[in-house]
Amino acid sequence: MTIPDGDLLIHAGDVSSRGRLEEIEMFNEWMGSLPHRHKVVIAGNHDFFFEKYPKEAKRLITNADYLNDSGILIEGIRIWGSPVQPWFYDWAFNRKRGKDIRKHWDLIPTNTDILITHGPPFGILDSTDRGEKVGCEDLLDVIQNRVRPQLHVFGHIHEAYGQQQVGETLFVNPSMVDLAYRPVREAIVVEI
Repeated sequence: MTIPDGDLLIHAGDVSSRGRLEEIEMFNEWMGSLPHRHKVVIAGNHDFFFEKYPKEAKRLITNADYLNDSGILIEGIRIWGSPVQPWFYDWAFNRKRGKDIRKHWDLIPTNTDILITHGPPFGILDSTDRGEKVGCEDLLDVIQNRVRPQLHVFGHIHEAYGQQQVGETLFVNPSMVDLAYRPVREAIVVEI
């Protein structure tokens, strides 16, 4: 798997298979080996350690900026990241649809340029291999009616890899692995 060079590397979650400490340490080491000037990371539904021990997990990521319902300003670009997604089996960062998940999306500042979430918005690159749309309606509402970022990066649904322009926002699901977690796709490069 080749990671192309660039100014900013975004990783939209699942830094581990089950959130084991050694996996996170290996991920951080790998991040440190990449040449990008800036690297931003969020956790995903596989990253149980990040949910159970958020302060310790943040300390373990020394080779990237880790966001957890938080933001960062990089060279004038406002970036916000959140690891949550609508309830999906028995994984980490699951939230019930409606008010439980909406409170996370209500934290997103309106002036966000790049939004990174683990889960997709409803109806955009969110179809499973069985054809189910599993994205979040509340996230879509916040994006389209309040935040309107230039770029929304998310992963989670491996089989929904790709990009799609909807209104003012470019939506990108750069999931490089297939359903068997084999790295089979190229990284997606975007210019802002």
